Amino acid sequence: MKNRKVLLAAFGFALAAASVAPAANAADGEKVFKSVCFMCHQTGAGGAPVFGNKADWAPRIKQGKPTLYKHALGGFTGNNGTMPPRGGGSSLKDDEVKAAVDFMVAKAQ
Repeated sequence: MKNRKVLLAAFGFALAAASVAPAANAADGEKVFKSVCFMCHQTGAGGAPVFGNKADWAPRIKQGKPTLYKHALGGFTGNNGTMPPRGGGSSLKDDEVKAAVDFMVAKAQ
């Protein structure tokens, strides 16, 4: 019985460890930007704030990262244009989208 409990505990820890994905980092944010986000944020298509343009980004940054994350993850339609959910990259993980937002914001400050 004792061995069974130890085995179940070990299995539980292994399962938990396998299901935890590493957090996305700045390099991941740049990679996501270059593969997905640039299509609109490089040119301003659809009203997207242009990458690195402080004037475009300032009012959005002022709203706070939780709002930017919400709009990037779930999509947003406003007076100035449309942001598709996950920037159109439907297979992107939440952490990848957030890392791309962080990358773009860092370049606009």
